Amino acid sequence: MEKVNVFTSGDDGYHTYRIPALLASPAGALLAFCEGRRNSRSDHGDLDLLVKRSNDGGVTWSDQVVVYGEEGEITIGNPCPVMDADTGTIWLPFCRDNDSVLITSSADDGQSWTEPRDITGDVKREDWTWYATGPGVGIQLRRGKYRGRLVIPCDHRAPELYNNGSHAIFSDDHGKSWQLSEAIQPGANECQVVELEDGTLMMNMRMQLHHQGYRSVSFSQDGGATWSALQHDEYLNCAICQASLIECEEELIFSGPVPPGDPSAERGERVDMTVRLSEDEGGAWPLRRVLHEGPAAYSCLCALPDGGIGCLYEGGEEHAYEHLVFARFTREWLEAGG
Repeated sequence: MEKVNVFTSGDDGYHTYRIPALLASPAGALLAFCEGRRNSRSDHGDLDLLVKRSNDGGVTWSDQVVVYGEEGEITIGNPCPVMDADTGTIWLPFCRDNDSVLITSSADDGQSWTEPRDITGDVKREDWTWYATGPGVGIQLRRGKYRGRLVIPCDHRAPELYNNGSHAIFSDDHGKSWQLSEAIQPGANECQVVELEDGTLMMNMRMQLHHQGYRSVSFSQDGGATWSALQHDEYLNCAICQASLIECEEELIFSGPVPPGDPSAERGERVDMTVRLSEDEGGAWPLRRVLHEGPAAYSCLCALPDGGIGCLYEGGEEHAYEHLVFARFTREWLEAGG
């Protein structure tokens, strides 16, 4: 297992770097997206959407580039990229002030980006008071009736009872237009989605409310348009925090902070970034290993072109937001800790 600090808070004009997203480009480069928080660690303020690029599997990284930012106290963030394998285009939805939904794209392997367009009217209910794409990554469906569909996991907040929920947005025309799924409620928040072997989609969610110390899951049989009632996954404990989930070689890999102690604790400390693997589509998670001991928070997994696994995560020694760290590991490394 190898690690390198990709972004370090305080460097290059930004107070803090947060909210990682990691994607392998069509040509095999790695793209590390994040929010650059210019003046403080706060979730709101002068925030820009940044990217760095690696052409050697994550060993070295380019200088950071601003994908999109606006002058003043404007919050730009929540990156959730997805690659369209049919066209080679990378689509990058993100949010403005956690209210408007914008999307940009790259047709040259992530080296340049189109002027963002606003898709809020197509993907947000008028009564939602908060909106976030991802953060993390979207997927393109590979099986069955909905093959080729692009699916982006999202979350929202509705006014009734401060009700958090998850949902998806999806495109059947290679990113030209986007549609909104039904909501997954109550209490759900940041989420990630995977496609199972029979074409079922599984949404894995942070529980902001009604938290029992575990992640929750919901399932879709129609490509992400409608979802089953959410249920707590008592085999997948995690702090109240964003987490990552990907499918890799017919297995599921999960990363998130797993504090020691009682999973039913009210919130749980964001420590000990832990990677887990399921061989039965989330029925059990027998393999697990701590990737980072100590403070750690958000993360994003990626299947690497060479067969390894990458994880871009928030971590440090004194607090979780010192660095965005890229770690690369193998299934054998994970097995050795199981």
